[in-house]
Amino acid sequence: MATDYDTPRKTDDDVNEDSIEELKARRNDKSTSAVDVDEFEAAEGLELPGADLSNEELAVRVLPKQQDEFTCMSCFLVHHRSQLAREKNGQPICRDCD
Repeated sequence: MATDYDTPRKTDDDVNEDSIEELKARRNDKSTSAVDVDEFEAAEGLELPGADLSNEELAVRVLPKQQDEFTCMSCFLVHHRSQLAREKNGQPICRDCD
């Protein structure tokens, strides 16, 4: 491909102006493609601290601790005996907390 050396070259100012114009065009394009979010739908899943939950019913079945389970005294979760790492001061500690 032949190069025409007689054509005017762009100066640094011209390059900066072009890039600013391109950035403005990109910004305008992005703002038109924004997704509308319904604020009420987004807020439905949020619970406020101190909310009155006295009328709510438990949706899961809770079983009492079984014979082969223990409560970790570090994380206070119920684990199967196979997860027992050690006992610290007579208190069971799970593998995750060890």
